[in-house]
Amino acid sequence: MRALVAVSVLMVAACSAPEPGGNAPSKAPAPQGLKIEEVAGGLEHAWDIGFLKDGSMLVTERPGRLKLVKNGHATPVDIDLADIQVRGEGGLMGLVIHPDGQRFTTCYNTTKDVRLVTFRLDGTRATKVKDLVTGMPSNSSGRHSGCRPTLAPDGTIFVATGDIAQARNPQDRTSLGGKVLRIDAETGEGAAGNPFASSSNANERRIFTYGHRNVQGVVFRPGTDQVFSSEHGPDVDDEVNLLKAGANYGWDPSKGGTQGGYDESVPMTDLKRFPDAVPAVWSSGSPTEAICQAAFWNGKLAITALKGSKLLLFTLDQAGKVQNVSIPEELNDKYGRLRAARTAPDGSLYITTSNGSNDKLLRLTGDV
Repeated sequence: MRALVAVSVLMVAACSAPEPGGNAPSKAPAPQGLKIEEVAGGLEHAWDIGFLKDGSMLVTERPGRLKLVKNGHATPVDIDLADIQVRGEGGLMGLVIHPDGQRFTTCYNTTKDVRLVTFRLDGTRATKVKDLVTGMPSNSSGRHSGCRPTLAPDGTIFVATGDIAQARNPQDRTSLGGKVLRIDAETGEGAAGNPFASSSNANERRIFTYGHRNVQGVVFRPGTDQVFSSEHGPDVDDEVNLLKAGANYGWDPSKGGTQGGYDESVPMTDLKRFPDAVPAVWSSGSPTEAICQAAFWNGKLAITALKGSKLLLFTLDQAGKVQNVSIPEELNDKYGRLRAARTAPDGSLYITTSNGSNDKLLRLTGDV
């Protein structure tokens, strides 16, 4: 029987979330003075945000469009995505801007795979540079296609991936599904120092952590070496995980290869089957929030929620343990489903809605 974490307190504007296996932390007051500015509208399932050096932004839309947002206007970017497959949860997804400010790498489904492709931006035209990583598994329905790249402080790219609802993928270290990858930003190969760098398998060399279900975001805590991920659970137990190189996070719907189908009744972190698996630092319990992308903002871990239609703000101690969780009333079921979250160079937080019609790019400032 899976362990459930009580989360009824998450349904109020100011709350605390219990620690898995522990007592509920103290309650935190809801943030005061939050200001929300609508930067752009008219988007459709806005998936990710990248900041350019001139202050403009790139925004991906899942139906296969890329927008350049500047001075409140969203202009289509001419980009060749002729091989894209848009279906269900799949399409054009995550985005990361390279340090040169001209190249960007985005992730999308094709008829064959999910792949990371690097482009060069020139005005409102993007020219393909190279396929950075190909062969990430893809489900024809688009299910569990989560793929979001994030630039690490050391210049490598971390990539959150989904298991495409195929039972063997999370525990199979030759598959790139259900993983967090760490790759060289120029070659797409496994980055130096990766936990399985000596493997003869190129996919395994790319793996940083495994045993995940559908990772939606990876973020680095400023001033530390801590890396956190946000992950969708099935009907219970969305997770926030503190990532450790080479670690298993315990999702195994194949039950050790004994289950032919995709058995979602197994625990998100199956400590009985994998005693060394790493427990989550926070779990939603029931119901799930469908947490999405994570960003650090004003010292807190900010995570958007799709089903929950809210922003969750986690206060962490120095070790990365969750002390409390607050939910700003200004974003609690006011804008619908929230997906992207990126901290801008000026310290503000940008988020997107993902309702499918007239989605918005929002800028958050103020006291949290």
